[in-house]
Amino acid sequence: MVGISTYLLQHANNPVSWYAWGDEPFERARREGKPVFLSIGYSTCHWCHVMERESFEDEEVARALNEGFIAIKVDREERPDVDAIYMTAVQMLSGRGGWPMTLMLTPDRQPFFGGTYFPARDGDRGALHGLLSILAQLRELYAKEPQRALAAAKELTLGVQENARAAEKGKVPGPEAIRAAAESLGRSYDAQEGGFHGAPKFPAPSQLGLLARYHRRTGDRKALQMVAHTLEKMAAGGIHDHVGGGFHRYSTDANWLVPHFEKMLYDQAQLVLAYLDGYQLTGRADFAAVARSTLDYVAAEMTDPRGGFYSASDADSLSPEGSDAEGYFFTWTRAELNQVLGETEAARLAAAYGVTPEGHVDGNSILHLVGGARPMSEETRLKLYRARAKRAAPAVDRKIVTSWNGLMIAAFARAALVLNEQRYSAQATRAAAFLLTDLRPNGQLKRSYRGGAGRQDAFLDDYAFLARGLLDLFEATQETRWLREAIALQGTLDEHFRDAATGGYFLTPAGAKGLLAREQPAYDGAEPTGNSVAAMNLLRIAELTGDRRHRARAGEVLGAFAGQMERAGAGMTAMLAALDQWHDRPREIVLVRPAAGDDGAPLLDVFRRSFAPDAFLALARQGPELDALAQTVPSVQGKLAMGGKTTAYVCREGLCELPTSDPKLFAAQLAKREPLFADRSPAPLP
Repeated sequence: MVGISTYLLQHANNPVSWYAWGDEPFERARREGKPVFLSIGYSTCHWCHVMERESFEDEEVARALNEGFIAIKVDREERPDVDAIYMTAVQMLSGRGGWPMTLMLTPDRQPFFGGTYFPARDGDRGALHGLLSILAQLRELYAKEPQRALAAAKELTLGVQENARAAEKGKVPGPEAIRAAAESLGRSYDAQEGGFHGAPKFPAPSQLGLLARYHRRTGDRKALQMVAHTLEKMAAGGIHDHVGGGFHRYSTDANWLVPHFEKMLYDQAQLVLAYLDGYQLTGRADFAAVARSTLDYVAAEMTDPRGGFYSASDADSLSPEGSDAEGYFFTWTRAELNQVLGETEAARLAAAYGVTPEGHVDGNSILHLVGGARPMSEETRLKLYRARAKRAAPAVDRKIVTSWNGLMIAAFARAALVLNEQRYSAQATRAAAFLLTDLRPNGQLKRSYRGGAGRQDAFLDDYAFLARGLLDLFEATQETRWLREAIALQGTLDEHFRDAATGGYFLTPAGAKGLLAREQPAYDGAEPTGNSVAAMNLLRIAELTGDRRHRARAGEVLGAFAGQMERAGAGMTAMLAALDQWHDRPREIVLVRPAAGDDGAPLLDVFRRSFAPDAFLALARQGPELDALAQTVPSVQGKLAMGGKTTAYVCREGLCELPTSDPKLFAAQLAKREPLFADRSPAPLP
């Protein structure tokens, strides 16, 4: 088995005769009359590692697979299309999903059995049925009662295909859909610990983003409180790496204390954006500090020399005894703290960060701020960071995924603008240039990059997320090439991914083969859906360029998923953010600097501090620079730096408020909002 995927390479030496996804294993299954065993996971998945050690490295299990099945291994991060189809099947069969994902397929790729993690033998880890007995039962069924397996596969496949056809042509929903989702989030909110629902508890950046917008449009105080409280609790908890920066995947408890220790790039990007929103909403410097430390972690430990960003770091790391231990790298004992900091400083840190003799994981403690204690000093953090660096670090998946890099570019670019940190725009620029060069050979965008080459044609998310990042990079740098590239990526989506019948976008391009269905993703998971991001991109491009065709197309996307938004909007908060933008009256903010001198810093500072997600920034010096920008952003045409000072123009639908060079007046203009409900003030959230 040959592949660039880190996950596939991890399994290359298993005694199981794995195939990569493709036509060959299914053709062999048909020739030999065998079912297909499909295993889907990713390189930093803890339970994927466990199942590999317990089952796929076990000679007896390998023999059963090799003799009775054709085995295929898929990296979900490289093949989200395959993962999405079979995740739907597993959820229909078991009511839940996750990784590793385990399925049995017919040679026609139709599933007739599915689940997630299975231990090797009956009774292992308390399981009633282990993988060996499941394999034996299913092999016997397929050999003796093939029609029964085929009938089950056909029925399940019809369900999968029906689910994939969920989009339909419709009208754009009203703002009531946004209100209903905000109410649903309010009911599921954990008032004590922040976040939504109970354990396990995941970061919810898309939900927080919608609530931030809802607060701005309605003035609802609970919406703001949910955002700020959740950001505060996550930053204080063990899910936050207080020493190295960044966030772990999720908390296994409801208190944000004991995380699942892998770190995913898409979490870092989305949480940076959430903390930047929190900073603008509240002015809290600690939220800005969390955004900075997360970005600095990605820049230092998750960045390729070419400029792209790595996918993830593992949950497992080597203990001093040489065995894999989840989270060992990130945890501490009091004795270790004494050795690094000295007893007096260690005592203060232990009290502030909840270090106890019994610990939280195998006798080790997870650092988390206790009872509003003050964060450690930078000097203390560096001592711990250097000491921790001597341990065996978790493995890093150096695969570069286009969609996740698009999100990270957005995070660096937004931080550059909001925090006035030009090093962040430089980081975003390097990544964007790398992706548009190395991951776009012959003009064809690729999904991922590893080992010096891009592989696998890109999907909806790759185009949409990268376009989103480039739009943010344009606003941060005012370099029109990024806007032009974003428009070009959107054009590819319209040409190759759009469903003319519904107005939504497919996950896969036209002509893609080998799948049971062509999905139009609607619901947010760990990342927003490509349809949600594409809808927002279209609205932003429409405002920046003045081309209303993009707005009309965004309306088609929103209409295609109207039913889902109205029925289950709390699972589609990124799409509802685009719906909020649709029902708003977005503003073009044009800052015109004089030909020389004044750089407009006081006005820019006002914009940086303002939470104005409806606003789009264009900035140029009067003269050739402004004329060049006007070719792409026509709304800047004819605007002047009045009285030789940088002048702000706040415009809606071509109508501008009084031009001003006064920061206070500009702040007042930015503070104005278009009510979500023009005819009433909604009741407070429950």
